[in-house]
Amino acid sequence: MSSTYLVAMIGSVLVLAGIIELLRRRQLTEKYAVLWLVVGLLLLVFTVFPGLTTSLAHGLGVAVPTNLMFFVGIVFLVGVVLHLSWEVSRLESETRKLAEDQAILRLEVEQLQKDKRGENVAE
Repeated sequence: MSSTYLVAMIGSVLVLAGIIELLRRRQLTEKYAVLWLVVGLLLLVFTVFPGLTTSLAHGLGVAVPTNLMFFVGIVFLVGVVLHLSWEVSRLESETRKLAEDQAILRLEVEQLQKDKRGENVAE
Protein backbone atom coordinates (compact mmCIF):
# COMPACT_ATOMS: atom_id res chain seq x y z
CA MET A 1 0.00 0.00 0.00
CA SER A 2 1.52 3.30 -1.11
CA SER A 3 1.63 6.39 1.05
CA THR A 4 -0.53 8.27 -1.51
CA TYR A 5 -3.23 5.60 -1.24
CA LEU A 6 -3.06 5.75 2.55
CA VAL A 7 -3.34 9.56 2.60
CA ALA A 8 -6.28 9.42 0.18
CA MET A 9 -8.02 6.78 2.30
CA ILE A 10 -7.53 8.77 5.51
CA GLY A 11 -8.72 11.94 3.76
CA SER A 12 -11.86 10.23 2.46
CA VAL A 13 -12.71 8.82 5.87
CA LEU A 14 -12.14 12.24 7.49
CA VAL A 15 -14.42 13.95 4.96
CA LEU A 16 -17.17 11.41 5.59
CA ALA A 17 -16.68 11.68 9.36
CA GLY A 18 -16.85 15.48 9.10
CA ILE A 19 -20.13 15.31 7.20
CA ILE A 20 -21.60 12.92 9.76
CA GLU A 21 -20.42 15.15 12.62
CA LEU A 22 -22.04 18.22 11.02
CA LEU A 23 -25.27 16.24 10.72
CA ARG A 24 -25.03 15.06 14.29
CA ARG A 25 -24.60 18.63 15.57
CA ARG A 26 -27.45 19.76 13.29
CA GLN A 27 -25.19 22.28 11.55
CA LEU A 28 -26.01 20.73 8.16
CA THR A 29 -29.68 20.50 7.31
CA GLU A 30 -31.28 17.37 5.95
CA LYS A 31 -31.88 19.25 2.71
CA TYR A 32 -28.17 19.08 1.91
CA ALA A 33 -27.25 16.05 4.00
CA VAL A 34 -28.11 13.44 1.39
CA LEU A 35 -26.09 15.23 -1.26
CA TRP A 36 -23.00 15.48 0.92
CA LEU A 37 -23.33 11.92 2.21
CA VAL A 38 -23.45 10.69 -1.39
CA VAL A 39 -20.38 12.79 -2.21
CA GLY A 40 -18.54 11.43 0.82
CA LEU A 41 -19.45 7.82 -0.01
CA LEU A 42 -18.45 8.23 -3.68
CA LEU A 43 -15.15 9.71 -2.56
CA LEU A 44 -14.59 6.72 -0.31
CA VAL A 45 -15.56 4.23 -3.05
CA PHE A 46 -13.22 5.82 -5.59
CA THR A 47 -10.46 5.84 -2.98
CA VAL A 48 -10.93 2.19 -2.01
CA PHE A 49 -11.16 1.07 -5.66
CA PRO A 50 -8.76 3.33 -7.60
CA GLY A 51 -9.05 1.12 -10.70
CA LEU A 52 -12.71 2.14 -10.96
CA THR A 53 -11.68 5.66 -11.91
CA THR A 54 -9.41 4.38 -14.68
CA SER A 55 -12.09 2.01 -16.03
CA LEU A 56 -14.71 4.74 -15.98
CA ALA A 57 -12.40 7.20 -17.75
CA HIS A 58 -11.51 4.71 -20.50
CA GLY A 59 -15.18 3.77 -20.88
CA LEU A 60 -16.09 7.42 -21.42
CA GLY A 61 -13.16 7.99 -23.78
CA VAL A 62 -11.18 10.26 -21.44
CA ALA A 63 -7.43 9.76 -21.82
CA VAL A 64 -6.41 10.66 -18.26
CA PRO A 65 -8.61 9.59 -15.31
CA THR A 66 -7.60 12.66 -13.33
CA ASN A 67 -9.07 14.88 -16.06
CA LEU A 68 -12.39 13.09 -15.64
CA MET A 69 -12.33 13.63 -11.89
CA PHE A 70 -11.51 17.34 -12.33
CA PHE A 71 -14.33 17.72 -14.87
CA VAL A 72 -16.86 15.97 -12.62
CA GLY A 73 -15.68 18.04 -9.66
CA ILE A 74 -16.00 21.32 -11.55
CA VAL A 75 -19.47 20.44 -12.85
CA PHE A 76 -20.52 19.47 -9.32
CA LEU A 77 -19.18 22.73 -7.86
CA VAL A 78 -20.89 24.81 -10.55
CA GLY A 79 -24.14 23.02 -9.70
CA VAL A 80 -23.68 23.72 -5.98
CA VAL A 81 -22.90 27.42 -6.62
CA LEU A 82 -25.92 27.74 -8.90
CA HIS A 83 -28.19 26.16 -6.29
CA LEU A 84 -26.80 28.34 -3.49
CA SER A 85 -27.25 31.46 -5.66
CA TRP A 86 -30.89 30.46 -6.19
CA GLU A 87 -31.31 29.96 -2.42
CA VAL A 88 -29.77 33.38 -1.65
CA SER A 89 -32.06 35.08 -4.18
CA ARG A 90 -35.10 33.37 -2.69
CA LEU A 91 -34.06 34.31 0.85
CA GLU A 92 -33.38 37.94 -0.14
CA SER A 93 -36.89 38.16 -1.57
CA GLU A 94 -38.38 36.60 1.54
CA THR A 95 -36.36 38.92 3.81
CA ARG A 96 -37.51 41.98 1.86
CA LYS A 97 -41.16 40.88 2.17
CA LEU A 98 -40.76 40.26 5.92
CA ALA A 99 -39.15 43.69 6.39
CA GLU A 100 -42.02 45.34 4.51
CA ASP A 101 -44.60 43.44 6.59
CA GLN A 102 -42.79 44.39 9.80
CA ALA A 103 -42.69 48.07 8.76
CA ILE A 104 -46.44 48.02 8.05
CA LEU A 105 -47.14 46.42 11.43
CA ARG A 106 -44.92 48.95 13.21
CA LEU A 107 -46.79 51.79 11.51
CA GLU A 108 -50.14 50.29 12.54
CA VAL A 109 -48.99 49.88 16.16
CA GLU A 110 -47.74 53.48 16.26
CA GLN A 111 -51.06 54.66 14.81
CA LEU A 112 -53.01 52.67 17.43
CA GLN A 113 -50.82 54.06 20.22
CA LYS A 114 -51.33 57.60 18.91
CA ASP A 115 -55.11 57.06 18.73
CA LYS A 116 -55.14 55.64 22.25
CA ARG A 117 -53.16 58.62 23.59
CA GLY A 118 -55.61 60.93 21.88
CA GLU A 119 -58.53 59.20 23.60
CA ASN A 120 -56.83 59.45 27.00
CA VAL A 121 -56.20 63.19 26.57
CA ALA A 122 -59.84 63.83 25.52
CA GLU A 123 -61.19 62.17 28.69
